[in-house]
Amino acid sequence: MSRLEMTCMDAHIHLDLYEENERASLLEAAFESGVEAVVAVSMHLSSSRIQHDLAKRYPGRVHPAYGFHPEQPLPSQRELDELFVWIRERHGAGEPFAIGEVGLPYYKRTEAEAAGRPFNEQPYLELLDRFAELAAELDRPIILHAVYEDAHKACELLERHGVRRAHFHWFKGEEAVCRRMQEKGYFISVTPDIVYEAEIRELAARYPLDLMMVETDGPWPFEGPFAGRRTRPEMAAAAAACLAEVKGLPEQQTASVLNGNTRRFYGF
Repeated sequence: MSRLEMTCMDAHIHLDLYEENERASLLEAAFESGVEAVVAVSMHLSSSRIQHDLAKRYPGRVHPAYGFHPEQPLPSQRELDELFVWIRERHGAGEPFAIGEVGLPYYKRTEAEAAGRPFNEQPYLELLDRFAELAAELDRPIILHAVYEDAHKACELLERHGVRRAHFHWFKGEEAVCRRMQEKGYFISVTPDIVYEAEIRELAARYPLDLMMVETDGPWPFEGPFAGRRTRPEMAAAAAACLAEVKGLPEQQTASVLNGNTRRFYGF
């Protein structure tokens, strides 16, 4: 089966980070090439509004997620409260959406520590706790930016609130946290870097396929055979094909499982 013929879903993309005048052509080309749907995650409230508008324009094809990305300075309490009120309004209107992208600032924190600068993680932990509580209350899927040791911290908060559906995007972590996540039925997703990153291939080999998805995290750029190429939703198919190779399964079977996983998890 040709990778160009594989249907796939991009389970994590930042549509708002593409230029406004390229979003429509990006999505329409992706849908024409076999991308069934994308999950559009948000950076903050204004980003969430963009995903909301795109979801209305492409119903059933763009599934929005609303939240605050942790790899940036925290906004004021007023701004955060406004975001939470807006999310609750979307829930009250009965609209389909997930909570995300939310999590912990692993890269921001470790960069500060490496430079000898102080970094206060506590406000980020408190915000993630608030998002986990909201996801549990509204019974919405939550999309997490939590890698390596931060995944343990995220699991603690998810378990505290009884969150049922958690998706750790572009996950990287040790075997112990992988086991913990599997026991809870938490999902992970892999990007096209599985094609050239041994660490990701090893993780993918040990994580159950029925708890996996594929994504691009576009417009984040990739290396290896993707170097110099604009990241597009269609590239999720390359991740799916490589995952099939890692699992020793036919590409079509693997793609079918991944698509089914994504649809069931997000409910579209």
